[in-house]
Amino acid sequence: MLARLTRIGSVFPRLCYRIPVRCVSQSKSSGAASATAVTELQQAAPSDSHGEVSPYVKNPEYHGFSSDPVVDQWNMRLAFFFGISVCLVIGGTFIHYLPDHGMRQWARREAERVILQREKEGLPLIGENYYDPSKIILPNGGEK
Repeated sequence: MLARLTRIGSVFPRLCYRIPVRCVSQSKSSGAASATAVTELQQAAPSDSHGEVSPYVKNPEYHGFSSDPVVDQWNMRLAFFFGISVCLVIGGTFIHYLPDHGMRQWARREAERVILQREKEGLPLIGENYYDPSKIILPNGGEK
């Protein structure tokens, strides 16, 4: 196991500095199963054609917003400013100062006001009848 880690340690710096290219051997294998063998990573041959160039080669600090380095950096700064400052800070402040949802605070204040009023008048806090019994209309025994 330790021998494998030392081999990875010698390959890792090469992977960081060069763009890896995978070379596949097309030779016939000696075993019964004909599997394709993957050889060591090698550098790609430089081509003289004007193909597509990676944005990381032109701009090592590429953020993915634009191919121009200056525009890319400003777009990244604006995106993070508006994404963090505006959305999180101003949005969180807006949500915090929204009016009372479900009027829970109002209901508590109103209950406290009613309790103080009933205590001053000497009435019980909660009456035995929620509704006034004289105003309730009950159906006759024969009606369904």
